Amino acid sequence: MTLTPKFYQDRICLNVLAGSKANAREIWQAAEGYVLVGVLSKNYASVPDAVADMREYAALIDNALSVGLGAGDPNQSAMVSEISAALQPQHVNQVFTGVAASRALLGQSQTVVNGLVSPTGEVGKVKISTGPRSSRQADGIVPVATAIAMLQDMGGSSVKYFPMGGLAAIDEFSAVAEACAKQDFWLEPTGGIDLHNYEAIVRVALDAGVSKIIPHVYSSIIDKASGDTRPDDVRELLAMTRRLLA
Repeated sequence: MTLTPKFYQDRICLNVLAGSKANAREIWQAAEGYVLVGVLSKNYASVPDAVADMREYAALIDNALSVGLGAGDPNQSAMVSEISAALQPQHVNQVFTGVAASRALLGQSQTVVNGLVSPTGEVGKVKISTGPRSSRQADGIVPVATAIAMLQDMGGSSVKYFPMGGLAAIDEFSAVAEACAKQDFWLEPTGGIDLHNYEAIVRVALDAGVSKIIPHVYSSIIDKASGDTRPDDVRELLAMTRRLLA
């Protein structure tokens, strides 16, 4: 599978979920390739099942595959690493403590591996205890600059900032964006992003100087009846992105 993705060519790349293989192809075409298509590990009973099925997804979208946890579920961390080692996708979603394992099993530095950190209610601080065991303990809260440096130590590519609750944590997000820009690290805002707040959230990261932004837009653009992401909404997000970059 190719590891020279089109999404590297622009400063912003969408990340959306696919409800089916046909939907994955529709999404990829609607975004003109500037997208990572999420498929959740949580939907599979085993690693071999996931690998076999996700390989078919990847073939339809030039390997613009994003291997997902499933609502940030820390219990999926090991499964995501194993799937990713076999598939060599463009993008891997990980909890903070799973980043090093994913990078080591991938055996290369090109695949984007994010590390999940969460808002704390305090500007400049993030929660890093998002792993399968650490998430059951008292919150591990550190300065955002420290969290980024730790992710860099582990071979991570980006901060996945989740759950944002849309604009609820925008002041905290702004501080995260500034730290990412200062430390030349990518940023993935996630949680409650929709067609109404997308531009405002991405603008914060652009204004801070973040070099690469991967906003995750999930449930708000999924058709509840079919479970598919609406291609027309993806086209609208692409148009918004182009306005932001103009």
